[in-house]
Amino acid sequence: MMENTKDVKQLILEVEKEISKIVVGQRKVIHEILRAVICNGHVLVEGVPGVAKTLIVRAIAKVLGGDMKRIQFTVDLLPTDITGIMSYTPQKGFEVIKGPVFTNFVLADEINRSPPKTQSALLEAMQEKQVTISRETYNLPKPFFVMATQNPLEVSGVYTLPEAQIDRFLFKLLIGYPTPEEEKRVLNKNTTINSFEDFELKSILSPEIIIELQEQVKTVFTSDAIADYIVDIVNATRSKDSNYSKYISYGASPRASIALHIAAKAEALMQGREYVMPEDVDKVVYSVLRHRIILNYEAEAEKITTEKVIKHFLGKIRAP
Repeated sequence: MMENTKDVKQLILEVEKEISKIVVGQRKVIHEILRAVICNGHVLVEGVPGVAKTLIVRAIAKVLGGDMKRIQFTVDLLPTDITGIMSYTPQKGFEVIKGPVFTNFVLADEINRSPPKTQSALLEAMQEKQVTISRETYNLPKPFFVMATQNPLEVSGVYTLPEAQIDRFLFKLLIGYPTPEEEKRVLNKNTTINSFEDFELKSILSPEIIIELQEQVKTVFTSDAIADYIVDIVNATRSKDSNYSKYISYGASPRASIALHIAAKAEALMQGREYVMPEDVDKVVYSVLRHRIILNYEAEAEKITTEKVIKHFLGKIRAP
């Protein structure tokens, strides 16, 4: 375990700098994905096509020293296409053919394109970190990280993820368009003109170091005051005392408190500290809660978003 947390901060800065060789902008998204990896969690990303979602995961996998596989979710994708099958050939007999889920970094592209049964195969692997093929259970590689994407533009031909399944993602991130200046840089710095290998990304971390960081996150100190702050934020989403409460069908579950806790610890570690501060909680709260607060039709009619709801409750709760 790294003795000096400042070394962790420097390491994360080196990783982000290396990724920026190929990914223009999106620094906040990259930082949040790295935080999720350190938390040993998974990420759901919403963004229009063409904003470098695949490139980001591919670059992160390379720089973090892991293997990466992409699964394109379609309506005819089967659970066994993800997990693997038991196959028989006359020459070899029965053998297990492992699916693409057996890797360190999985990009589940447009996860809402497949029916619930197929979605569940991946979500089960995410939760259990293991896969059962023909009655035999196989552990997935460590670290194991899933970034699932969904396209917010189309509603026909998609299967919306149930709220209970979305809740299993540690973060939900929104990837927006680049700024005009960033987009100008993209014109000459993209994988259409250059190949991925042309950028010569270096592997700064390794699976062993990532696992070490995941263990170190657990040792970051959280005071009682910070714990109260986390619980107060989550409880506020369930209360009926606020003007915004009428827009909420269901508040955040206890899993949200757990996610806020571990994410704040990871943010503190990435900032080179051994203890959590209120600003660490504030930095992670939107990513943790935006998919865990279920709004009603009245909110949709009045164009009230989860971002507005979270901002409202944060303004009501006094930080320690």
